[in-house]
Amino acid sequence: MSDRLPDAPHLLVTGGAGFIGSELVRQVLARRDGTRITVLDKLTYAGNRANLAEVEADPEQAARFDFVHGDIADPDVVGLLIPNVDAVVNVAAETHVDRSILDPEAFLRTGVIGVHTLLEAARRASADGRPVRFLQVSTDEVYGDIERGRSRETDALAPRSPYAAAKAASEHLVHAYHVTFGLDTVITRGSNTYGPHQYPEKLIPLFTTNALAGEPLPMYGDGMQVRDWLHVRDHAAGIDFVLRHGEPGEAYNVAGGNELPNRDVIARLLEAAGRDWTLVRTVPDRPGHDRRYAMDGSKLAALGWRPRVAFDEGLAATVAWYRDHPDWVASARSGDWDAYYARQYGARLAAGQAVAMAEPPGEGAG
Repeated sequence: MSDRLPDAPHLLVTGGAGFIGSELVRQVLARRDGTRITVLDKLTYAGNRANLAEVEADPEQAARFDFVHGDIADPDVVGLLIPNVDAVVNVAAETHVDRSILDPEAFLRTGVIGVHTLLEAARRASADGRPVRFLQVSTDEVYGDIERGRSRETDALAPRSPYAAAKAASEHLVHAYHVTFGLDTVITRGSNTYGPHQYPEKLIPLFTTNALAGEPLPMYGDGMQVRDWLHVRDHAAGIDFVLRHGEPGEAYNVAGGNELPNRDVIARLLEAAGRDWTLVRTVPDRPGHDRRYAMDGSKLAALGWRPRVAFDEGLAATVAWYRDHPDWVASARSGDWDAYYARQYGARLAAGQAVAMAEPPGEGAG
């Protein structure tokens, strides 16, 4: 089952009530192989305890699951948890480039101070005779804008937003703890992830929930920014695979193999939602918006892992999930959602209102 973890390991999944973290928890516990999981989550805007309801409703899974409400930057909480686990999977993160432009400091606290706190606790536990494997979940955005070709794990990191810079900083810390202290570490860099349970701020969940409600879709610029799309089920499976089989000190691209311009994604999303292109508004682009991300996934493929969810299939299922879970959407859009949305898109939508696009994208939109 694993060549890097003991049988029936105990995992600490930080950020495990969030989008990717909760999918990882559900997948691992559903295997019923004896693995135990403790989730540590601060339950900020993107963390939702309801994402773990399926686990907590299953007696067998619930018996191997614990939830701790806390902050990865709190050394007292982290110091109590890590000495009891075999591995840490750090999925905790502030979640969106747009938010990092509005509030960069929050990203530094989680991505630098929080990661350092986790690493220190893992280092101490390992030195005391309890080896701890540490997996840092990162992003393709650490490579920066890729004009041509695909990024390999050996390429230099060139982040261009506070979000990506915090992720790159966390990677450097993780690697330094491997080199300096011999800590068993691995890093995953995932491409743009989509699927059920995603907080509705990024392109696919935001545009899906807006489209279903008949609200405008604020498309940045010409919509020709290219992203590689990865279903959350595949992303979580890739993280779990690297945790169990990745070589210490290495980084692995978890690529989706679905490179598409945003305009094409929007067109397919509208079709799945039963809406048309008249909902789309072109709005002023965000500062420093990277034009293209693309990763080479051959290193992980050589170990035996590949994504399985076809994009159109995954997108249609994602739109259906949001349509079928209006209470979840309403809960996610409560609290400070209206204030955030107005701050992020209010002026942009006002500026772009007169440029409603009546025509669909050109050839290749699907």
